[in-house]
Amino acid sequence: MAKGVFFVAECRDGALRKVSFELASTARKLADQLGDEVGAILCGSGVESLASELAKYGADKVFVVDNPALEPYTTGAHAQAVAQVVKDNSPSILLCAASAQGKDLSAALVGKLATGMATDCTDLRIENGRLVAVRPMYAGKCYGEVVISSDPQMASLRPNVFPVVECAKAGQVVKVDVALGELKTKVVEVIKDTGGKIDVTEANIVISGGRGMKGPENFAILEELAALLGAAVGASRAAVDAGWRPQSDQVGQTGKVVSPNLYIACGISGAIQHLAGMSSSKYIVAINKDPEAPIFQKADYGVVDDLFKVVPEMTKEVKKLLG
Repeated sequence: MAKGVFFVAECRDGALRKVSFELASTARKLADQLGDEVGAILCGSGVESLASELAKYGADKVFVVDNPALEPYTTGAHAQAVAQVVKDNSPSILLCAASAQGKDLSAALVGKLATGMATDCTDLRIENGRLVAVRPMYAGKCYGEVVISSDPQMASLRPNVFPVVECAKAGQVVKVDVALGELKTKVVEVIKDTGGKIDVTEANIVISGGRGMKGPENFAILEELAALLGAAVGASRAAVDAGWRPQSDQVGQTGKVVSPNLYIACGISGAIQHLAGMSSSKYIVAINKDPEAPIFQKADYGVVDDLFKVVPEMTKEVKKLLG
């Protein structure tokens, strides 16, 4: 009988990503409702020392698969490792992150485990002993409730949406040896962004610019404000298509989905493609000269004015507050 709530922890450069703690806290909440244990699956090379951090946020057991072939991440190696742990332990629920890596891995796991999955979830609950997953549909125009009929019931969680709750458990570390079969891909080289920029998917504050920025040089005013606030700078598809910002900065349905505490949209009209990527932000501030811009329908606070006047004034006020 399937029992237990498992999640796949995500690492980068030898450290756990924030979404791993969101997964741990969410798994703990669901497991408490079911009277089950929480199992964390931690894959990589030299990652055993990270197990105690996952226990701190609710993991009863941390299954550590430590193998040089698991670093850096590749779909084939990680999918084999995680699938084997799941098959050996038969959890009723398996959670992954709806991050770039999590989306890639979870898609492979669905096939290997012959089950179903609710993707990019913004809420989870238990009803009648089964997982009910809430996820946006039709570019965020509505929300659907999904129940998976097979086990493990899989769901991927949108980063920055679920709370992190520390519970200081003393988790048990279970070392797992997985015989990895033929690996058809390998990472030959990793070229890192040396700019030191904050990833928009992990930032608590995101300041984005759109067509209203009028050119790539004008993003400097957003960069200045972002530096003061510790924010990431994003862009609309129009700005990226125009070559003003790299594709890695694009927020939207065809870019990155973000859920910061604060999202400031500058010169962005609010096309449905863009709204799909940031509508789950906790607070949305829109700055646009057009009072009829669709972005104002989603915004908590709106400023109908020229962004080239408003943003510098905001920067001045932030500098005063910071002393």
